[in-house]
Amino acid sequence: MRCKKSWTVFFRLLVFFVLLVIFSAFVFKNIILKKMLYPQGYKNYVEIYSKEYNIDKNLVYSVIKCESNFDSNAVSHMNAKGLMQISDMTGIWASEELKLKNFDTDSLYEPQINILIGCWYLNKLINQFGNVETALAAYNAGSGNVSRWLANEEYSSDGICLYYIPFKETCNYVKKVQQTKKIYEHLYR
Repeated sequence: MRCKKSWTVFFRLLVFFVLLVIFSAFVFKNIILKKMLYPQGYKNYVEIYSKEYNIDKNLVYSVIKCESNFDSNAVSHMNAKGLMQISDMTGIWASEELKLKNFDTDSLYEPQINILIGCWYLNKLINQFGNVETALAAYNAGSGNVSRWLANEEYSSDGICLYYIPFKETCNYVKKVQQTKKIYEHLYR
């Protein structure tokens, strides 16, 4: 009798151990897969410029992920360029403000320049609008549009936050960046 009972306990422990190993392998593999889908590309530049411009690095990774999926040669239908999809006009303005030497609009394909300008611009928008969500809307739709929306009671009750974004693309963009940021925060605690 004693042998039968000890084998039952042993068998249960063995089954528990095997299930624990399978579960651990699934979770570990899942995290590795997610980190491949949500990389921390160009980490040295993101770390430097997010810190310099006081921006959450996960926000920068999220903008890059949503804008270009880490393709430094990406070009949008509006001719925005590089990792953070900077327009020529914003690039020229930023290069003058930042006193970048030898800048031309092809410099926007260089990861270091693009992330520098993208972080500088995000910082400007966050300071201008006072919160990240509104700054993201401005990053996508332009600060002029967002300023008009904030002045309109249909879209903002306090002139600071948008409770309705009239451009569907911009509304979806803001949500996508915020969701992506949550994934980055979870993966890279």
